[in-house]
Formats: sequence, structure tokens, C-alpha cells
Amino acid sequence: MIELRNLSKSFMTADGQVDALRHINLTIRDGDIYGIIGMSGAGKSTLVRCINMLERPTEGSVLLDGQDLGSLGKKEIRDIRRSVTMIFQSFNLLMQRTCLQNVMFPLKLARVPRAEAEARARELLQTVGLPDKANSYPAQLSGGQQQRVAIARALATNPKVLLCDEATSALDPKTTHSILELIREINRKMGITVIVITHQMSVVQEICNRVAILENGEVVEEGDVSEVFSRPKAAATRSLVFPEMADSVSLLTEGGQHVRVIFNGADTSREPLIAKMAVDCGILASILGASTRTIGGKAYGYMILDIPGGPDELAAAVKYLSEKENITVQVETEYGRKEGE
Repeated sequence: MIELRNLSKSFMTADGQVDALRHINLTIRDGDIYGIIGMSGAGKSTLVRCINMLERPTEGSVLLDGQDLGSLGKKEIRDIRRSVTMIFQSFNLLMQRTCLQNVMFPLKLARVPRAEAEARARELLQTVGLPDKANSYPAQLSGGQQQRVAIARALATNPKVLLCDEATSALDPKTTHSILELIREINRKMGITVIVITHQMSVVQEICNRVAILENGEVVEEGDVSEVFSRPKAAATRSLVFPEMADSVSLLTEGGQHVRVIFNGADTSREPLIAKMAVDCGILASILGASTRTIGGKAYGYMILDIPGGPDELAAAVKYLSEKENITVQVETEYGRKEGE
């Protein structure tokens, strides 16, 4: 288990102090595929570098199975990095060495006998689907193949934790999917905890079971991916999960009555919800913006409605919509802020 306790990191620049991380508290359980997501500058890369002590926190602690990594010396940290390995967006392979030699490299540093290291490296190339590329050089491989070699290298020392820092950002969607499937299979078969650093919510949705949202160096939301996806609370989360909704801000009329209807697996195959509300309640709601996905006949996402009339019509609309299964309704006093916030 990885615990981040009150973790902060500051840097001094020519313009003064920059607080890259502020009071981060997270618990990542053994076997999780844990996503850490945020826009550029949110602090994601600094956070992942603190987890493996490439950056020492200014304040707070990183605990691995109860051990405070900040209390360890340089040699002990080197040993820890065999248990907490990393793959990168740019692959970071040694271009003058073959794929086999790349995978063997951390074993060589660990002074593993050559025959044993080679056998282990060949086994890992088989695991990542590249047994025939042992004698190829990175430049002869596609981007997806290079990342597979990088994954094999990261697995060479039998790590407990695999850190993925924007590992699929340089890849096309099809290759991204295949790499994420590989990571999921490694997590399932080997029990390795995976931490995914990304700015792409689609990556988190596909592979992660839990997620933390970073904004300006702080965790603004954290929880199960299904919950965060269906009921985003923080403005930063909403802009990541449903970026299209930002376009609806200009459509919100001053003094209007707006509700946000959140779909978390609602059945959309039987009846058109908004049209049926008009028939049943006489409420002709206008759809100001929507971002929904239908998966297996179930709706996920949300829409913003303008409800005509006065408080009675608003209350009737909220009551009607709230009675539907797998739907949550929030009254909006302005975009991104619920009533009472």
C-alpha cells in the first residue's frame, strides 16, 4: 500500500517560490490501478516523481507498506526503485542497445548473473508480445512496440508498483488501447499496483478503478472511477469528464431555472425522458447542453435543462426526474455550482 500524507513540494524560481503540490493525502491500495489526472501544470509529474523519490517532498511523507521513504538513504532508495518502477511517454530506451539488452539493463545494474538475466528478459519480451524482437533495436520498432519493451524493462526487477507517466500520450488510439489492455493484464496476472498519470479522462475510464483529480497542486476530488464519472463534483472534474459542457455556459440565461440531470446507467431505450416530462407534467424544458454516452442501452453523462415557469414548475420537474432510476438531479444556481454550495 502507498500512502501520501500531507505531501507538499515547492520549488524556488527566479520569480519566487512555486508550490507545485499542496497537502496531498491519498491512499493507493495493493492491486489498484489508480489514476491521477489533471491538466498541464496541475502537478501530476511532480507527484509521481515524489512517489519514487526522484523529488524529495518539501513537507509530508510517502509511505510504502508503512515505510517512510523520506527517511531512507541513497542506497536504500535505489533498492526501493527496483520495487517502484516507471514507464514514460518518451519510452526512454537505450537506442544503441537491442531490445533484449534494454530489458536486461536493470538486471545488470542489480548484478544478476548474465544467463539468468537473459532468461528473464526473454520471458518478459514474451509477456509483452515481442519475443521475435529480442535482437531488434528501438529505432526499428513502432511507438507501441517501444512502449512494450519499456514495460518489459520496468517489470524486470519484479516490482510491486508500476508508475505510468503519460505512458500512452504519444500513441494513436488503437495502440493506446492495446497498451492499456497489456497493463491491465499485468495488473491482473502479477498483482502489481499501477499508478497512471494522465491528462486523458478516456485512459482513466478504460483502465482505472480509482482516480484523483489534481488542480493547481491540490486534490480536488477522489474516489471510484464510476462515481467520479457519473457524479463529478469539482469544476475541474467536470471539465475533464465532460469538456463539451463548458460550451453551454454562455447559454445559461440570467434568472433562469437550471437543473443538471446526471445519468448513471439510466435506461434510455424505453422512452424519451424530456419529451415524456412535457406530456406528463406539461413542463417544456429546454436542453441547454448535454454530454452523454449510451453503452448497452444505458445512458451515462449529464445534461443541463432550463425549466420554464416559477418555483412550482422547478420543484415538479426535479421531483419527476428524481423518481427515475439511476438519475440524479441537481439545481444549478450558476454553471458549475449547485444550490447551497
